[in-house]
This record gives sequence, structure tokens and C-alpha cells, in this order.
Amino acid sequence: MANEMKANELTSSDIDTVRRQFAAEVGDMSDQWVGQQVRDIRKAKRLSLKQLSEAAGISIGLLSQIERGSSSPSLRSLQAISKAVGVSPVWFFNDGKIPPAEERKVIVRSGSGRKLDLPHKRLMKELLTPDLSGSLQMLLVTIEAGGTTGGDSYWHPGEECGYVLQGEMELWVGEQHFHLHKGDSFRFKSEQPHKSYNPGKTIARVLWITSPPFY
Repeated sequence: MANEMKANELTSSDIDTVRRQFAAEVGDMSDQWVGQQVRDIRKAKRLSLKQLSEAAGISIGLLSQIERGSSSPSLRSLQAISKAVGVSPVWFFNDGKIPPAEERKVIVRSGSGRKLDLPHKRLMKELLTPDLSGSLQMLLVTIEAGGTTGGDSYWHPGEECGYVLQGEMELWVGEQHFHLHKGDSFRFKSEQPHKSYNPGKTIARVLWITSPPFY
């Protein structure tokens, strides 16, 4: 299945197959769904319509129509938008995994969370909330040995907390440095510069909650 392949292995044909399958399952709501996903991740990335339109090389008018669900985006437009926000194009189709209609805004079944793989950071995020439209998001963050959220600290509006499910993690918050192990938890204001790193020899898994969503 195309949605089981790694994002960097997906061809335009794979993406189009996922899109067609999703449209066939969802029906008339397909464009509205895709538009909602585009708008949600744009806001989670703290981008304005103008900023995303410039980054993706498409007009503000077209981007606005896509977000409202009044225009069906071309494959080229989707690829441009996905590159600009840093996700695979199949993100907008729930990674090709179509939940029952009554569950789409409420439930994420085991193994069905949308994934953002960051191999250069040795890190993967799995979205455990149905989408990014709420006031918070929950992620399962997997950090390989030596993996990091980034070499430099970063900050953004909001608050976040987490619980170490497996392994160990170093956490920097402002001027403070902590070494966390399985069973430890944390909370801090996201306006403080922060970053994390896995110093261990095995993977670390952290249940990570952020409000508002920041992906």
C-alpha cells in the first residue's frame, strides 16, 4: 500500500492513488477534509495565508479556496503545500487510513496516527489526536539513540507537558537542564527556549502534549 511506504519513497502516482481512494471513501466531503487539514497545519506552523502562499508558490486566492474546501487542489498544489509545511502529501488524506465517519473527529485507533518522520533528527512524531483543529494536541514522540528535536533551542506560544514511556531523555528549558528516565514527566511554558536529546543507547518514547497545537 502506498500509505505504508516512507514519505520519501512516494511517487506522484502513489499520492494520486491515495487521494483517489480517500475521495471514493469520503465522497463529497473530501475537499472540505483536505482544506481543513491544510488550514490546521498552517496554523500549527504559525504561518499566515500570505506566508504559506509565498512558500508554496501558489496564490493567496487559490490557497484560501483550498482551505475553505471550495476548490479541489491539484496534485502539484498539494505537493507544493506539503513541502512548505514539512509533511508528506498523504498527510492531508490521513496517511491513507480512513476511519469510520463517526470516529473521524474523536478517535485515533492504534497504529493509525499520522506520522511525521524526521530522519535527519532521528526522530518521529505520531499524532494521537484526530487532527490539529483543537486547543491541544497529543503526540507519541520516538527519539532514536542520539536523536534530538534540534541542535538549537526553539520556542513558541503555549504550554506543553509529557511523560517518558520508554528510555531516557535530556531536556533543556531556559537555563535549566534535566535528565529524565522512564516514568518521569514534565511541564513548561513553551515561550521558554527548549530542546531535547536522547543520550541513551536505545530509543526513547515520550507522550507529548502541546497547547495550542505546534507541529
